[in-house]
Amino acid sequence: MGSLRARACAILAVLVAAGPACAQAPADFYRGKTIQFLIGYEPGTGYDLYARLLTRYYGKHIPGAPNVVPQNMPGAGSIKAANYLFEVSPRDGTQVGMVGRGTPMTPLLGGRGATFKDAESFSWIGSMNNEVSVCVAWHTSGVKTIEEAMQRELTTSATSLGADDTTVFPAALNAMIGTKFKWITGYPGGSAMNLAMERGEAQGRCGWSWSSIKSTHPEWLKDNKIALLLQLSLGRHPDLPNVPLIMDYAKTNEQRAVLELIFARQVMGRPVLAPPALPADRLEALRRAFDATMRDPAFLAEAEKGNWEITPVPGEEIEALMKRVYATPPAIVELAKQVTPQPR
Repeated sequence: MGSLRARACAILAVLVAAGPACAQAPADFYRGKTIQFLIGYEPGTGYDLYARLLTRYYGKHIPGAPNVVPQNMPGAGSIKAANYLFEVSPRDGTQVGMVGRGTPMTPLLGGRGATFKDAESFSWIGSMNNEVSVCVAWHTSGVKTIEEAMQRELTTSATSLGADDTTVFPAALNAMIGTKFKWITGYPGGSAMNLAMERGEAQGRCGWSWSSIKSTHPEWLKDNKIALLLQLSLGRHPDLPNVPLIMDYAKTNEQRAVLELIFARQVMGRPVLAPPALPADRLEALRRAFDATMRDPAFLAEAEKGNWEITPVPGEEIEALMKRVYATPPAIVELAKQVTPQPR
């Protein structure tokens, strides 16, 4: 009896001591602190460049003006970073990150490696753009159109098996429109995948962000080093009026529903997220700071100079998107799994 009373008193003491910290205003909490910004890919990739651009301006818009320090945590197409944010990171707003747009779909589509059960639980801060990805062929491949990719095999470089764009997208295209992509996995990120094309190890990439191409390899476009075969998104990009869109190939309502599920990830092209169960006022502060950063004149000037596309999506919209995606009818989810036949 005495032991129970002692334990109850100890718990009460902890709760009382924690009270002021829990009630601490975001500005007071963040003042003098450092926010660690985890990047799920290697240095030099499109995700890395976008994340580092954000970290240079983000902190000044957060109440208390904390330092924001980027740290790369590559692995399994950014699943390693997502797992870390979900399971290990403190749930106090001192660690946030950027992962691949397809990573949150991993549990839904049956991919392997994710230890988080669903992506609805993350604290969604926003996305730096609403992305359009493309499939491209290297100029020596002999393939210049998506129709030619339906007639001959085209090897593409990829990161990891599972729900990563570079394997899911070509697999879906093979199953639904009859392309003959054959992907080679094991590349840690975009820089290595591009080098694979230059070395002749691969003949193209499928699931490559258009914004990354413009910012990292504009000379390849100018010199016709790559052919743009297909747009992968729910809508066309204004830069690409003559490149066919995947949604145009849907022949039935069922096919359209499957394609919409697979390519819904494009809306959150460069997603920024934090661990689940963040204090509500800190999540609100991080979201509003993100929105303010996306309007910051200095940030936008640097983005324009680097040819980085900024079409932001608020955290509330990403949160709503995740709820809609995870509420997809099971029959459509099952069909999506079937057309993205990755090892489970």
